[in-house]
Amino acid sequence: QVQLVESGGGLVQPGGSLRLSCAASGSILSIRFMAWYRQAPGSQRELVASITRGGSTNYEDSVKGRFTVSRDNAENTMYLQMNNLKPEDTAVYYCNADTWTNRYWGQGTQVTVSS
Repeated sequence: QVQLVESGGGLVQPGGSLRLSCAASGSILSIRFMAWYRQAPGSQRELVASITRGGSTNYEDSVKGRFTVSRDNAENTMYLQMNNLKPEDTAVYYCNADTWTNRYWGQGTQVTVSS
């Protein structure tokens, strides 16, 4: 079992920045890769960024150049640095961790970009 706890969401003005954190606990050595997803009201959950244990990253096109995903294996924590935020980034952001057999989710953290 893997437990995930997100933090760092909030209200920010357009052009502002936030950093999300996802702390993992439990069977962390079984995690293959981790990712951030987001879900806006009335929309499907979408992949925002992912990172492998080795540090390889992948981003959704609309966040490339603005968001950076990173991972501190020693602290068992994944981060999402979000810069130049736009109103369309407003969503609940979820942390995800995949093992060979299971997919785990955090509880989500709200990010609202509004003036």
